[in-house]
Amino acid sequence: MELQPPFKKIIHVDMDAFYASVEQLDHPELRDKPVAVGGNGIRGVVSAASYEARKYGVRSAMSGTLAKQKCPELIFVTPRFERYKEISTKIRAIFFDYTDLVEPLSLDEAYLDVTQNKKKNPSANAIAREIRQRIWDELELRASAGISINKFLAKVASDINKPNGQKTIHPSEVISFLEELPVHKFYGVGKVTAAKMHNNGIFKGNDLKQKPLAELTKLFGKTGVHYYNIVRGIQRSAVKPNRVQKSIAAERTFQKNISSEIFLLERLEIIAEELERRMAKTRTKGKTITLKIKYSDFTQQTRSKTTTNFMSQKKEFFPLVKQLLYQDNLHNSVRLLGLSFSNLNTKKQAPLWVQLKFEF
Repeated sequence: MELQPPFKKIIHVDMDAFYASVEQLDHPELRDKPVAVGGNGIRGVVSAASYEARKYGVRSAMSGTLAKQKCPELIFVTPRFERYKEISTKIRAIFFDYTDLVEPLSLDEAYLDVTQNKKKNPSANAIAREIRQRIWDELELRASAGISINKFLAKVASDINKPNGQKTIHPSEVISFLEELPVHKFYGVGKVTAAKMHNNGIFKGNDLKQKPLAELTKLFGKTGVHYYNIVRGIQRSAVKPNRVQKSIAAERTFQKNISSEIFLLERLEIIAEELERRMAKTRTKGKTITLKIKYSDFTQQTRSKTTTNFMSQKKEFFPLVKQLLYQDNLHNSVRLLGLSFSNLNTKKQAPLWVQLKFEF
């Protein structure tokens, strides 16, 4: 089965080791050395690792202790998120020179719909190459890109020729590409899901394609519908330039585990103050407050309370936080606490769809 036009032209731009690269840019003495942003201390976690560090197996989300074991020469750097935001803003300004349909996923990656673009360039591949070159010329940072007919494929493609490369999956190649793609490389398929697929004889896209919809929904619930469609190159999710923020959170990992509810309440006071600041900064209010508890055995628990009124100030929501803390006994000592607001007062934006036929 061949996909039928018209096709969208979607680019996924992903900065290469963004936080670490910014640190190496600002501190020349760190260039060509293994660098980890964050990660220092007993409970530290690596936020980003330079490619020099990745050669030793250092990865984001790895504990600082393990990272140091893998790379004894590793240099830890304290994150500077304001600086990363500053650079990210400049990168997005480059994106907007080509299209207004830009959907940021984080500070270091975004989708661009260039089906109809400001440069009137019919080649999405050429646009991606030009954007990457401009990021280097103007900011001295490297980026990789994936180009295809939908967000899923563009995201998968951007990882193929990293770092400092790009990959186009042409409409004529989509089906054959997906059929040969190992399922663990499908965006959104983690280790647990991949193992479940393997246990059911699904190793590549073609194996997935042979499974009927009923079987996939039985195995994976609603996500089974997504797998059924995506392996056939079908994804109707538009690039949303005004993504609605669904939650705002603040959390803290402790140097030592805490088992006393009194001490936990003291820590929650500090976290609540930070959450209040973030709500004020974004001019956001929420109706649902959630307490996140991660125990020393790494199990996690969430407790939520929804009110009829929007809240943002600590004096409004902290009494509810106390109720959530005391509503159930702790089953172990605690290593992390977090508070978040959801059910926010943000207005949904109607997605913009562009379906035009151009040379890909």
